[in-house]
Amino acid sequence: MKRKLAVLLALALVGTMVPGCSKKPEEAEPVVVEEEPAQEPEEPEEPAEPEEPEEVIPENQNLLTGVPDLSEDAIGKRPVAVMVNNIPAAMPQYGVEEADIIFEIPVEGDQTRFMALYADYTKVPKVCAIRSCRAYFPAISQGFDAFYVNWGIDESMGDYIAALGLDQYDGMYNPGGLFGRDQDRLNSGYALEHTAYFDGTKFASYVQSQGTRTDLRDDKKDTAFKFNGLDEQIKPSGGDCTRVDIDFGAQSAALIYDEQSGTYKKENTGKPQIDGKTGNQLAFTNVIVLETSITVRDDVGHKNVDWSGGEDAVGYYISNGGMQKINWYKQENNEQDRIHLYDENGQELSLNRGKTYIAINYPNQTQMQ
Repeated sequence: MKRKLAVLLALALVGTMVPGCSKKPEEAEPVVVEEEPAQEPEEPEEPAEPEEPEEVIPENQNLLTGVPDLSEDAIGKRPVAVMVNNIPAAMPQYGVEEADIIFEIPVEGDQTRFMALYADYTKVPKVCAIRSCRAYFPAISQGFDAFYVNWGIDESMGDYIAALGLDQYDGMYNPGGLFGRDQDRLNSGYALEHTAYFDGTKFASYVQSQGTRTDLRDDKKDTAFKFNGLDEQIKPSGGDCTRVDIDFGAQSAALIYDEQSGTYKKENTGKPQIDGKTGNQLAFTNVIVLETSITVRDDVGHKNVDWSGGEDAVGYYISNGGMQKINWYKQENNEQDRIHLYDENGQELSLNRGKTYIAINYPNQTQMQ
């Protein structure tokens, strides 16, 4: 009996030593993966507008017209200002079509005189008829750092003109054989005062032989005026203008718009003003009229011309079939300063590139249509 009980106890003990046979394994908890919320698709960025490349201005830009037409030898060099007879009895002049800027201003008797500016001192043509100096012309030419060419002077202003320190070439003394009388004109019956010429084709070599300064002053190496882009022709914002009539007194000028060429063609006292060598009528991309005080200062009729204008001085800019009113000034008692042009908002005026005609005249003597 005892033996049987011991066997049963042994079997029970063995059963308790079998590991986990009667326990069900625990199930692993499921892993929950949280999905990220769907993102709205980003709108594509608009491509940035490409920046326009800065306009490259050619090195041979003509500083008087903004047109790239200078010869290599004239880059950075001084222009030439030439006094030209402009009364009907002296017509036709020659060599004036090639000028880059022409100033027309009254002299005694309210006749007018030209000051023709040539940017390329190596390509000045033969010019006729050369005339004498009046003080306000070199006062203006100094602002361009120009050589000054004339035949005779207003002797009553000789001290003032001498004080300007001009590089002056006067036909009365015929430096370098640059001056002479046009024999064909003499033979044709022109009065002597309408026959003087300046041989600009010899000018560069003569100036160089004399060692005269040809480089522009540092403050004159930029353009004479602010210009629009190389390929821009902008119409002034003040209204249409296809004809300009300027009354100087004894003479008048008319500038009539030619749409085909985009220029204003000039008349002198009712007749087309042509170049006697080329036969072409004088034509300008820009017409500028500057009004100022002009008075008579002596019995001969010599003029005082206020070339300094003032911030409120009135002017007109005409180009590309349009016009606008402007203001102008040149620093008083500072001949070295340039003429400054502004629109009525006080912003510097920007001109179309090309030749420019500038009339300096009495107030209220200009009509535009």
